Amino acid sequence: MTTHMTGTRKEWLAARLELLKAEKEHTRRGDELARRRQELPWVRIDKDYRFETDAGSASLANIFQGRSQLLVYHFMFGPDYTAGCPTCSTIADGFNGFAIHLANHDVMLCAISRAPLAKLQAYKRRMGWTFPWASSFDGDFNADFNVSFTEQQQREGGIEYNYLREPPASTIPFRMGKEAGNESPPVQNAIMTGTDVATYLRERPGMSAFVLEDGVVYQTYSTYARGLDGLWGMYQWLDRAPKGRNESGMWWRRHDEYNKG
Repeated sequence: MTTHMTGTRKEWLAARLELLKAEKEHTRRGDELARRRQELPWVRIDKDYRFETDAGSASLANIFQGRSQLLVYHFMFGPDYTAGCPTCSTIADGFNGFAIHLANHDVMLCAISRAPLAKLQAYKRRMGWTFPWASSFDGDFNADFNVSFTEQQQREGGIEYNYLREPPASTIPFRMGKEAGNESPPVQNAIMTGTDVATYLRERPGMSAFVLEDGVVYQTYSTYARGLDGLWGMYQWLDRAPKGRNESGMWWRRHDEYNKG
């Protein structure tokens, strides 16, 4: 017997109509936030960032591939990782489906990571992904967009992520080892990327938007942490499921790792 409140169809419909009012207000609020994102001032990018891609060395303008808009997913895959971040991987699982639609609407979607291109290509083949993925290895791009940090920054409290300054790593409440008994997502993600937690957390997730006008690239938007929630497709479905997210600790895996012993 369920412990959840039950009712008649009439009672459900009355409650649903009340909820619909709130949902419509939420939608209108979302439209307003989207408009405000688009009204942000553009920041000219003058640094000559270089990337390695499947087609060879490329500038940031080259990454647009003929489009005027570029959306970059800052995928956590550091040079010391043996595989991509499992959490970023669940987000990226959705990219194949809509990247082609964006590309045909003047928007290029590309993931960028610090790992060497060969590592990215191998992992991309493993995951069965086809969206563009560029390596920023040995460049400043990730650091300049606040998604990669040095060991010294981490140790001394010099990390500024999601527009906030973090305390030194020694005060972060995650054990800095591969303790399988610790189910916190940072530890589990570190284990699954073949690193310790400190190394894993020197990379961070995010997304940035750019526009190309008259040969000049401008940054228009960046978001991090929970700002990526809307890009995580499975959570949009879970938020509409009867039990919601219904989670305790890290339950997700890479899509080829479920049902493994």
